[in-house]
Amino acid sequence: MNEITPSAPQDIAAMTDRAREVVRLNIEALEALERSIDVSLARAVDVIMSRPGYVVVTGMGKSGHIGGKIAATLASTGTNAFFVHPAEMSHGDLGMLRPDVTLLAISNSGESRELRDPLIYCQRNNIPVIAITQRPASFLGRNAAVCLTMPRVAEACPNGLAPTTSTLMTLALGDALAMALMDRRQFTATDFGLHHPGGALGMSLQSVREWMGDNAAVPASVPLNADFGEVVSAITEGRKGAVAVLDEAGALAGIVTDGDLRRAFQRDTANLKASDIMGANPITVDPDARMSDVVDLLTANKIANLFVVEDGRPTAIVHIAELMQAGYVA
Repeated sequence: MNEITPSAPQDIAAMTDRAREVVRLNIEALEALERSIDVSLARAVDVIMSRPGYVVVTGMGKSGHIGGKIAATLASTGTNAFFVHPAEMSHGDLGMLRPDVTLLAISNSGESRELRDPLIYCQRNNIPVIAITQRPASFLGRNAAVCLTMPRVAEACPNGLAPTTSTLMTLALGDALAMALMDRRQFTATDFGLHHPGGALGMSLQSVREWMGDNAAVPASVPLNADFGEVVSAITEGRKGAVAVLDEAGALAGIVTDGDLRRAFQRDTANLKASDIMGANPITVDPDARMSDVVDLLTANKIANLFVVEDGRPTAIVHIAELMQAGYVA
C-alpha cells in the first residue's frame, strides 16, 4: 500500500477555503432561486394535476441524474412518475409518451440535442411539456407549456464547466414542485407510509395493527384478586416481563412488571393480590397508532413494554426488546 504524503499546511488552508467558497456559492444560488420562484410553479402544478397519466421526467447527463431523483421524489409523494433517458426515447421509448402524460424536461442550456425528438413528438401529439432550464428562450423553453426558469448564476467549478450550482438548483426546484403537488393532493403521512413499506422509515409509519399481524398473541393476564404466586407464574409463562391485570368485565385495570415483583419481595407476599402490586392506569396504545408513536411512548416514559388496547381490553403487548431486534429502534 502506497504511503500517503500529508498535505502541506498552506495546501490544507487553500482546500478548506475552496470548499467553503463552493458551499457559499451554492447557498447564494439557492437564495437566488428562492427569489425567482413565481406563478410558473403553480401553473406547472395545475398542468400535472389536470393530466390523468404519469409524469415522465427526462434529462441528459447530470440533468438526467437529477431527473431520476426528482422522478423518485414525485412517485413517493403521490405523483406517479418515472424517468426515461432522452436518447432511449429516440430509439423506441417515445411510445412511453402516451396522450395522457406530462413531460418534465430538464436542461440547463435548454439546447441538449437529445431532447429535440421528445419535444417535437410532444408538440405533434399535444403532450404538455414542463421545462426546467436557465434559458427560457432556448429550444426547450420555447417548446414548453410551462417554463420553470432558474436564475443565471456562476457554477462553483473554477472553469465554469462542471454542473454544480445549476444541478443543486435543479434538485431544489424539483423538490419544490413535488412538495407543492403533495400539498395539492393532500398527501398524508399515512399515504407516505403506504409508499414506503420497507426500511426504517416504512416501519416507523406502519400501524400497530399491521405490526401485530400474525405476531400478536393475547397478553398474559390475571384477575385483580389473583394471589402473588399466580402473578409470578403468569409473568413467567408470558415471557414479556409484564402481565395485564383485568377487572371483572375483562377490561385492563393495571399492569404488573418484573420491577413490581422485585419490589413486592420486600414485603410479606403471603397475602398480596395483583391489585396490591400493580401499576394502575398503565400507558397503552391504540391499534391504529403508528409504530413511531409506540417507540416514542416507550422511550419518553422509560418503560420496556406497553399494552395495545382495543375496546378497553388488552389485545397485544409490545416489548422494546422485540422492536430493537426488528429494527424499529436504533
